[in-house]
Amino acid sequence: MRIKILVDSTADIPPEWMGKLDVDVVPLKVIWSDGSSEDDGRDPNDLNQFYDRILKAPELPKTSQPTVFEFLQRYRNAEQSGYEGVVVLTLSSKMSGTSNSALTAAKEAAIPVEVFDTKTGSAAIALVARRARELADKGLTPKEILEQLEKDRKNNRFHAIFYVSDFSFLVKGGRISRIQGFIGTVLKVKVGVWINDDGEMIPFGRARGKSHAYDMVMEEANKHVPYGSRVRLAMIHANDDEEAKELLEKMKEKYEVIEYSFHKAGKVITTHVGPGMCGFGIEVV
Repeated sequence: MRIKILVDSTADIPPEWMGKLDVDVVPLKVIWSDGSSEDDGRDPNDLNQFYDRILKAPELPKTSQPTVFEFLQRYRNAEQSGYEGVVVLTLSSKMSGTSNSALTAAKEAAIPVEVFDTKTGSAAIALVARRARELADKGLTPKEILEQLEKDRKNNRFHAIFYVSDFSFLVKGGRISRIQGFIGTVLKVKVGVWINDDGEMIPFGRARGKSHAYDMVMEEANKHVPYGSRVRLAMIHANDDEEAKELLEKMKEKYEVIEYSFHKAGKVITTHVGPGMCGFGIEVV
């Protein structure tokens, strides 16, 4: 059965993965205070300009999810291209209504469409996409892939852990609670965040300096994935690839890393976490 995999742009999937995994991306949008908007695209130069612009912006832009029509168009394109089914992987429904748009459109699709709310975000979704392609290549149907991904989630196969360099982005964006102890004077220190089983972003610690930040996110990872485990890593950063590389080397000291990749945070993710974010999606294999 020929299956197309769709992700929304918050998966921060590298362009080279799209052909390798036969994945298409449905973009969210960023809307600036002057009314102008732009797709959450993956062009490296465009992303670098965005990182600079958002740091200087007097007001953070808003973000918007893909429409039902945009998803339906992708389903129709897949059908017309000879695909017999579609698997859609979306950002956690606790952070976006993207999964609702995908589900509503699926009701009108002419081929089977299964929508999986990953309950995670960013590069962790890219790891889920890799897993979905692996399952499709084994001959599973879209429904069977969804069932296996749900089992994977129940078994805690995927996790997302990162730190932000300016917590105010998360607070202003409304994607995280104003939890006492993580506001005020801590806005300019590095704050650790993990995405819990319900798909919510939860702050768990704070650190001054990148070395302490590395230790902080690794200690949190150890709570969910014990040191020594066999893992795949998707290193994610918002305009700080050196920190992502350094953190990877630290992770290699604690885990059996069988595969790793680097991902640049897109415009929508960066809008909510701010430049200077660094962390990883981790898959237990």
